[in-house]
Amino acid sequence: MMRVRFESADGQTISEAEGQDGVSLLEVGQGIGQPLEGTCEGQMACSTCHVIVHAEWFSRLPKASDEEEDILDLAACATRHSRLACQILLSAELDGLTVRIPPESRNMQGR
Repeated sequence: MMRVRFESADGQTISEAEGQDGVSLLEVGQGIGQPLEGTCEGQMACSTCHVIVHAEWFSRLPKASDEEEDILDLAACATRHSRLACQILLSAELDGLTVRIPPESRNMQGR
């Protein structure tokens, strides 16, 4: 099991979760009630699972595809460390990954 930390937009609230190898960060976040809607169900057709990866972890992730970069261009509050949680698959190398929920995240499903 890999550990993941989610920070609120203001950095004050930290939630921790565990996920299995190969599971998406989106699934883990949704499992603990993070505001990651994932409207497209991980098909990379929206930006509702946008997260900001802490700088020390960003370089450990595989490079974003051109398609992911195009979707991130549409995300509110995108930064150079932005990624789509549906495109981050947990692995041993990412044990301890820390991400922040953007200040303008939206959850249209009302969870």
